[in-house]
Amino acid sequence: MKSPDSSWYRWQLLTMLCCAYFFHQADRAIFGAVVPSVKAELQFTDTQIGWSATILFLVTALMVPIAGFIGDRCNRKWIITISFMAWSVATALTGTVKSLMGIIMFRSVATAGTEAFYGPAATALIAKYHEKTRAIALSCHQGALYLGIMSSGFLAGWIAEMFGWRSVFYIFGFAGLMIACSFIFLLRSEKKVKTAGTPDTETEQAPTAADSPWNVVKRIVRIPTVLLLTVGFTAIVFVNNAYLTWAPAFIHAKFTETTLTEAAGFSMLYHFLAALIGILIGGTVADAMVQQFPKFRLCLQTVAMFLGAPLIFCFGWLDTIAMVWVATFLFGFVRGLYESNTYAAVFDVVPAEIRSTVVGLMIMVAFLVGSQSPLLLGLLGDRYGTAQGLAYGFSLLSIAWIIGGLSILGALLFTFKKDKERVLSLTEPQS
Repeated sequence: MKSPDSSWYRWQLLTMLCCAYFFHQADRAIFGAVVPSVKAELQFTDTQIGWSATILFLVTALMVPIAGFIGDRCNRKWIITISFMAWSVATALTGTVKSLMGIIMFRSVATAGTEAFYGPAATALIAKYHEKTRAIALSCHQGALYLGIMSSGFLAGWIAEMFGWRSVFYIFGFAGLMIACSFIFLLRSEKKVKTAGTPDTETEQAPTAADSPWNVVKRIVRIPTVLLLTVGFTAIVFVNNAYLTWAPAFIHAKFTETTLTEAAGFSMLYHFLAALIGILIGGTVADAMVQQFPKFRLCLQTVAMFLGAPLIFCFGWLDTIAMVWVATFLFGFVRGLYESNTYAAVFDVVPAEIRSTVVGLMIMVAFLVGSQSPLLLGLLGDRYGTAQGLAYGFSLLSIAWIIGGLSILGALLFTFKKDKERVLSLTEPQS
């Protein structure tokens, strides 16, 4: 039997994690696709829908720091596998609900609480096995997110129209559970060692007794580049949470000639297809350029955010559905350019042994702030009407990307070089 550290395994691992991430995001996105059906049957207001999404993101924010710390200390195979199985069950149970409390219990709490454990462990595991292909590997993983959202928009809308919205959750939950069970046999255990890494992996130090949660957090907050990149990531999440929750409902309300399937399907397809193209281009180019120009990842992210802000502003005010699809596509492309280096840029300035914790803390901050955007748009929808209120809301979201772009620009100009030199000095072999 070949070693789990052999070259072929790192691509097998990436394929399995891409499959898991596909369902991770599809199981979130299907709710946005069936919002009109849920509102009609259960008599929810826009504000109540916004609250359900806000609670989901708040639960995620509270759980990911714990997940990140555990991901640096426990066997990531079982963290990923159990998380995948648990959120699939919670997704299926969402189809049984008959009240707002049921939606909050199964979708907002159970699904989010279990999904939170996947991201930090999976991201650190990919980075470990893909030292020289880090950006492209993480881009492929992020691409699985886009594929999950793109396909779920059409599929969820079609299933809801044919068999009812509850069937959407049953089908996605059962399919995810079956695949998660296969991880028990296909995903291999890992060991953290204090010796040199293999040709395919980085050295990853085993945690010591001194690495308490508080000590690790203190190490992280003393890296200015991590803090500035977290602001940029928070801007991305703030806008993304609102888009996933409200874009289908907004388009369906403003352009009444569109069906639910068209609004849900095309709002996700055009945006995330473009993002997939952007992330694959961005990841490939960044891995090639960063060897000669270490700051290239941050340059790409800065440009992407400043290009994206006006596209977000225009999204709510375009008068034809064709122009909305164009804006959606272009916005997705620049988002993909940014997200091709979300974690690769951060990992340039942090040691390998605390990467899961860094990812967990970044997601915590981003989702604490980003949890408010669905509620904000829901309140505006109830106050001004769904179409008009959500148009105001999407325009306001552009401010977040401007703030994020300025933060990454600050890291590019003032902190990145020093922080990268520090982490390189920590990882150089001792004489």
